[in-house]
Amino acid sequence: MESAELRELLTPEGLALLNSLPEYSSATDVLKIVSELRKAGNSASLVASVLTQAKLRAKAQAKFGDFASTMLFTEAGLEQATRLPVAALHAGRFVRAGLTRVADLGCGIGADALAIAGAGLSVHAVDADEVTAAIAVMNLSAFPEATVSHGTAEEADLTGIEGVYLDPARRSSGHNNTSRLTKSEDYSPSLDFAFGLAAQLPTGIKLGPGFDRELIPDNCEAQWVSVGGDVVELGLWFGPLAREGIARSALIMTPEGMHELTAAADSADAEVGPLGRYLYEPDGAVIRARLIGDLARSLGAHMLDEHIAYMSSETLVHSPFAAAFEVHEQFPLDVKQLAAELSKRNIGTLEIKKRGVDIDPAEFRKKLKLSGSESATLFLTRIGERRVALLAQRVN
Repeated sequence: MESAELRELLTPEGLALLNSLPEYSSATDVLKIVSELRKAGNSASLVASVLTQAKLRAKAQAKFGDFASTMLFTEAGLEQATRLPVAALHAGRFVRAGLTRVADLGCGIGADALAIAGAGLSVHAVDADEVTAAIAVMNLSAFPEATVSHGTAEEADLTGIEGVYLDPARRSSGHNNTSRLTKSEDYSPSLDFAFGLAAQLPTGIKLGPGFDRELIPDNCEAQWVSVGGDVVELGLWFGPLAREGIARSALIMTPEGMHELTAAADSADAEVGPLGRYLYEPDGAVIRARLIGDLARSLGAHMLDEHIAYMSSETLVHSPFAAAFEVHEQFPLDVKQLAAELSKRNIGTLEIKKRGVDIDPAEFRKKLKLSGSESATLFLTRIGERRVALLAQRVN
């Protein structure tokens, strides 16, 4: 979205037109809506803008729930925005630390600032992109204690600010079709700036879950957050925003609730043992936090290979931190033999998981020529020097 498009959208007529549209879905007849709106005298640019916003609002339901129906977005802003339940956890840290005035630097479309303001705190949000900052103004308009500035994090006035939340830009600039920045030195603002700020004020820093662990400072709490099985972020928390005695955390959020595994450091490795009746696949947040050893011991399980994050035991223990599978057969990792075995078992629906082997599951699936009415899970992995395929059924 360009500035001219946003200015047209933010007129009373533009917003009224947007809010008059039916909820967007895959069944929406876009051509019919475009035709009707154009016949009513609306410009082509405004029609395109409101339809884009309607589509983004529908997509944003997954992150913002019902709040999405009153918010504005850019495609890149929505993709990078914190999910509202996760943002609420961020805001809770500032509340528990007793801070009342927070700066959200690199606020994007305002997701975290929205949660901070919703928690009753005063928040000053800053973004370097003019369009994005203007959208944040709209999204925060219901909160009089929230202000937004267009500017860089480095130049933000932090007078009177008690704590900082910082989300460095980790994608190329723009509102659509941005690309991920793979080098931390290309982040904006830089990590040096972010860590320097953390030395002065209580600070939370949002980073990608795959962030290089070697760059994590020793004086912070590192928390990996998983939502619905997807690891969505790494949060680094400094000063009173960090919890005493916790340096590593894996937080699992599911529709049923939240579960957390914490430790004062990376956990020691679990022992390696033979394949048992059950196989466990740790949640990605547990793997990223390097708490696999602690999890294995809590399950009474052992590792199948010291370098691969699969665990096994003879007994089943249900855990929110790992998916459990009952192992039925073990085969050599040979596609022809596997195709024959799966055909013999009438397996036509197959979930394929792999670790420790250089295989493209999509290409491997084609070679299996699946057909049948049964379903199963196939693990392609390595146990010691052996490449194996484990046929299993998910039990939780």
